[in-house]
Amino acid sequence: MEVKRAETAGFCMGVVLALQKLDGLLAVEKGKGRIFTLGPIIHNPQVMEEYARKGVAIAESAGEIPAGATAVIRAHGVPKEVQEDLVWRGVAVVDATCPKVKKAQLLIHQQAQAGRVLLLFGEESHPEVRGLLSYAEAGAFLFDTKEKLGAVPIVPEKRYCLAAQTTQDRGVFDAIVQELSRRADCDLTVLQTICDATRQRQEEAVRIARDMEFMVVVGGYNSGNTRRLVQVVAAQRTPVLHVETAGELPLPEIGRYARVGLTAGASTPNKAIDEVHQLLATL
Repeated sequence: MEVKRAETAGFCMGVVLALQKLDGLLAVEKGKGRIFTLGPIIHNPQVMEEYARKGVAIAESAGEIPAGATAVIRAHGVPKEVQEDLVWRGVAVVDATCPKVKKAQLLIHQQAQAGRVLLLFGEESHPEVRGLLSYAEAGAFLFDTKEKLGAVPIVPEKRYCLAAQTTQDRGVFDAIVQELSRRADCDLTVLQTICDATRQRQEEAVRIARDMEFMVVVGGYNSGNTRRLVQVVAAQRTPVLHVETAGELPLPEIGRYARVGLTAGASTPNKAIDEVHQLLATL
């Protein structure tokens, strides 16, 4: 069997930086104080299990983190009022928000200060999206498909800005820009907030999928960018399987294919990708 592994598979820059901050904090604290992440610092259960063994606790809400403890802000960011509340209550805050997400937050804030209403292409349940919306003081509309954009009321007299969750599909976002241009003659500023690493990862996945008979995507089931990789591969009409670990591979089924492609989400550790790759190579 030929196995083609994507060069872009694995941790992105934002994930690497976030984990470096958490590792540095663990090295300094050495058990002296309690360390919490507000939600999982990245969307990978296996990585979070490793940090749990090192004493890092996951808090589902800011209120769970006591004064005097340390809170690490996840790579996806948090709503600004949550971070302000932590500081006000005497929690030490280490901000590990991905620089790309932080840039998107600041761009949205600047546009809100100018009175622009935010049109945000993203997933309602995703933590990054909740953070981005908190910076839209002039108002916001959220939609997760091009079709749902049709239900958003566009008033010509108002000013708008359009942005996307950093891990969204750039092709779909470009189509949304065109749709808005056709729909209404309004004052619209388009913010380029989709991460280049996400775009490159998706483009490489598409190229590989077109040459392969089957694709495997490795990453957390709760990872938005990993699910998006599955979607862009499926759009090429290439059979695709999303797994978190090598143990989930249905080897007899995959063994029927001669050419298999392999890629992974931005929060997937190399260890998990290597294990899948090595198992596929034995077929």
